[in-house]
Amino acid sequence: MAGEGYYVIIRHMLRAILFDCNGVIADDEGIHYQLFRDVLKEEGISLEREEYDQRYLSFDDRHCFEAVLRDNGRSLDPTHISDLIKLKAKRYRDAVRGNIKIFPGVCELVRTAVEHYPLAIASGARREEIAYILNEAGIFTCFQAIVGTEDVQNAKPSPDPFLTALDRLNSVLCEPDNPLFARDCLVIEDSVGGIQGARAAGMRCLAVTNTYPAPALAAADRVVASLEEVMLESLGALFSGG
Repeated sequence: MAGEGYYVIIRHMLRAILFDCNGVIADDEGIHYQLFRDVLKEEGISLEREEYDQRYLSFDDRHCFEAVLRDNGRSLDPTHISDLIKLKAKRYRDAVRGNIKIFPGVCELVRTAVEHYPLAIASGARREEIAYILNEAGIFTCFQAIVGTEDVQNAKPSPDPFLTALDRLNSVLCEPDNPLFARDCLVIEDSVGGIQGARAAGMRCLAVTNTYPAPALAAADRVVASLEEVMLESLGALFSGG
């Protein structure tokens, strides 16, 4: 209608779900801390749990070692850092072999969600560790895309892991006329850095208090104590505000 202004209302809808792995699917954040602590102790560096949770938890292995070494005035020799990563990875495999704990409600939510939405993993863990966890949980085939630390330059709280997962979902789905956008995605996270990364990516976020208390996760769209209490149909309501 010429000469008349009008508004176009764009309603956003949930179309894909991106899961973090450690601390959301696998109950292994404590194992990661213990391994960082032990490897760094051999370097003459003390790492307390509170410091790890506040400063380093959302980092992948490389960025965690780099940050701790930097904060302690140590050299950032790439070869040495790679050796520390390999040592921690070996010890992680030994620590979790046949001993992976999966958080309650995860498998049920994933198996229900995959019937309605494409799913991806966006994690700072190594791909082999992610695959091991998902296979142990019996949900590996539920995920159309997996993004690990090897796949991005910048770890959380950068948005890179989430945006890379989005790109991979679009590649797999092959729907050029109906692509997924960041605004269509829900991220499920347990860390402050993960929420920051999801926000920076332009995605909605559901946080679970597996690692941090609820007040620390207040920047998420919704905070729950466990994924056991999450009904799939309730997640769409997080997008009702447009």
